[in-house]
Amino acid sequence: MVTSADDATRRTLARRGLALEYVTLGWNVIGIAVLAVAAVSARSVALAGFGLDSLIEIGASAVVVWELSGTGEERRRRAMKLIGVGFALLAVYLLAQSTWVLATGFRPRHSALGIGWTAVTAVVMFALAAGKARTGEALDNPVLRTEGRVTLIDGLLAVAVLLGLLLNSLAGLWWADPAAGYVLVYYALREVRDIFFGER
Repeated sequence: MVTSADDATRRTLARRGLALEYVTLGWNVIGIAVLAVAAVSARSVALAGFGLDSLIEIGASAVVVWELSGTGEERRRRAMKLIGVGFALLAVYLLAQSTWVLATGFRPRHSALGIGWTAVTAVVMFALAAGKARTGEALDNPVLRTEGRVTLIDGLLAVAVLLGLLLNSLAGLWWADPAAGYVLVYYALREVRDIFFGER
C-alpha cells in the first residue's frame, strides 16, 4: 500500500530527477556550441566526437524527462532503446572518423578552448551523474539510473578527450586525438550492449 507520505517522497524525487536533467540539457546545449567552435578551429576529431556525444546526452536527457512525465513499462522500454540507438550512431561515426584521421595522418591543432571546456565538463558531469544515480536508485527508476551512467560516461569521455588534447598540445602526439575518439567508441558500444543485451 502506497501512503501519501510515500507518494509525496516520490514526487519530490521525481522533481529532483527532472531538475538534474534540465541542468544536463542546458550544459550540453551550451557545450555543443563551444565544442563546434573548438573542433573546427583545431580540426579535432575528438572534440567533434565529444560534441556529438553532447548531442546524444541532450537526447538521453529529453528521453528521461519524457519518461518521468508518465509511467508504464512500455514507455520505459522505448526510452531505453532510444538512448541505445543514439550511442550506436555515435560509435559508427567515431569509428569511421578516427580511422580516417589515423590513416591520412591528419594533424589537429592546439585548442585552449577545448582543453578548458572538457576539464570543466568532466567535473560537472561527475557531479550530475552522482545525483542521478542516487535519485534513480531512490525512485527505483531504471531509465534515470541508465541516463546517470550516460552522464558518468560523458564525464569519463571528457577526461579521455582532455588527455588526448593535452598530449597533442604539450607533447606533439597528434595520434592521441583520434585515439581519444576510439575510447569514445569503446564506451558507446559498451552502453549499447548493456541497453540492448544486458539484464536490467
